[in-house]
Amino acid sequence: MHFFSSQSLPATPWKNGGGTTQEVVCWPQGAGLDSFEWRISIAQIARSGPFSAFAGIDRVITLLSGDGVHLHSPDGAINHRLGQALQPFAFSGDVALDCDLLGGPSYDFNVMARRGVAHAVVSIHHGGSMQLASPHGLLLARAGQWQLQGGAALQAGVHDGVYWAAHSGAAVEASAASDDAILIAVALNKVAIGA
Repeated sequence: MHFFSSQSLPATPWKNGGGTTQEVVCWPQGAGLDSFEWRISIAQIARSGPFSAFAGIDRVITLLSGDGVHLHSPDGAINHRLGQALQPFAFSGDVALDCDLLGGPSYDFNVMARRGVAHAVVSIHHGGSMQLASPHGLLLARAGQWQLQGGAALQAGVHDGVYWAAHSGAAVEASAASDDAILIAVALNKVAIGA
């Protein structure tokens, strides 16, 4: 289990100058954009512009804060207003998209999984308790505090999150430890050959 704070992740500027990316984790470690199985990052979108295409990648984007963006493809196949926070939107990375800001800069949580290799499911939890039995995964506290089994705590803005990779033990469990607790959970599973 690896704990991280999103506030301390280095930000890499985009080549087109339209924003920055903070990589949380890329698997396998050290893999490049053409060889990762899955990748999770937080991006600041500072201005309208193109979204790069990632052939063979399935994506899930979730608005964290800001006014949001309008994502649309030239052929009209994708036309989505990502304007409400914590509403995951799944789409194919094969298509190059245009991105229009709906107001000021936005912060987004991004999950990419290589099609046929890994499958990602992003879910939002408001209080209560939850568990993930996936061999790879991530939990990100967006509000309040969450308690992990074993006693560790996730507090929004302090220890924002935890991720794990190639974990074969028991399910990871978390319970809300405050009334305002909100958690983003990512379950990542290998895709069986021939599936």
